[in-house]
Amino acid sequence: SPDSLPCQVVGRWIQAKPMDIVRELAVREAMFQILDQRVASSGDGKLSWEDTERFNFSGETFVMRQARGKGINKPRHLGAALSITTAYRGPRSQRPYLDSMGDDGYPRYKHELTDPNLATNRAMRAAMEAGLPLAYFVGVRRAIYRPVYPVYVIGEDRDRLEFALSFARNDVGIDLAKLTAPEKVYAARMTRQRLHQPVFREQVLHAYASTCAVCRLRHSELLDAAHIIGDADQGGDPIVPNGMALCKIHHAAFDHNFLGITPHLEVRINSKLLNEVDGPMLKHGLQNMHGSTICVPRSATARPDSERLDQRYEEFKSAC
Repeated sequence: SPDSLPCQVVGRWIQAKPMDIVRELAVREAMFQILDQRVASSGDGKLSWEDTERFNFSGETFVMRQARGKGINKPRHLGAALSITTAYRGPRSQRPYLDSMGDDGYPRYKHELTDPNLATNRAMRAAMEAGLPLAYFVGVRRAIYRPVYPVYVIGEDRDRLEFALSFARNDVGIDLAKLTAPEKVYAARMTRQRLHQPVFREQVLHAYASTCAVCRLRHSELLDAAHIIGDADQGGDPIVPNGMALCKIHHAAFDHNFLGITPHLEVRINSKLLNEVDGPMLKHGLQNMHGSTICVPRSATARPDSERLDQRYEEFKSAC
C-alpha cells in the first residue's frame, strides 16, 4: 500500500515505488549469515555494540541496528524495516516486550512515538505486508546484545500502538483473534524459548558473575538461570530478582524441593535427604550445604526478591 512503501515524485503526482522483494530478501539473508558468523565467533551468543552496527553486502554498507535511543531500523537503501532493538534495562526493570505481551502468547513491539504513520512505523508495516524477516537485537548488558533472528511482524494494533511478532514464517497472515488455546500455549512456549530464556540466562549469570549461588561453581557451561517463581506462574517474570545462578544439580534440587532457600538467603535441604546415606555427591553436594548462606550479586537491585523467596520457601516446606 502507498502508506508502507517509499514514494517518488512524478510530475505533480506522488506514486508508490514498488519494493524489490528479491533484493530485500537477499540483504536480509546476507545479514543473517554475517550474524551467524559473528555469533559463532563470540562463543556465547552475545555481540558487542560494534558487531551489531553495520555490514557490507554487494558493495553497499547497511546499518544493521539503529543508533542509541532508537528502536526500528530501516536503512535508506531498503523499502522495509530491517531490524528492531530493545535497549538494556536494569535488573529490576520489566522489559518493554513483557509489558505488552499479548494474551495470544506473541510478544509485542511498540510503535516509535505515537504516530502510526511515522516513517519507521510504516517501514514495520511494509515488512509485515511483504512477509519479510527482521533481526531483533535485545540488550542484555550495556552495549551488549543478543540477536534473535529471523523475526516476523505478523500483526498490528494501532489503538495500542504496537506490532505483534513471531519467530516463524508460517505465522505471517494468521488471525491472532481466532487462535485456539493450544495455539496460544505453543506461541507462549516459543516466545519463552527464543526470547525470554536466553536473555534471562545472560542477565542472571552476569549478575552472579557466572557463579553458582549455592556451591560457587564458576563454569558457566554447567550453570543455569533458575527462576524463583516459575515463569508460568503469577510473579514469575524473567527479571534478575526472580532468578539465581545455580549449577545444574542445585537447580534440579531447587525445582524438585530437595533444596530450599529462605528469605534470609540460607540453604535448607529436605529432611528426607539429610539422613540418607549415599555417595559423595549427596554428602558434599547437598547435605553439607544445609545451613549455608548463598552468595548474591554485589548490586542490591540484582539480589533475590525476598517476597518471592518467601513464597517459594513455603512451597519447599510443604514438600518436606
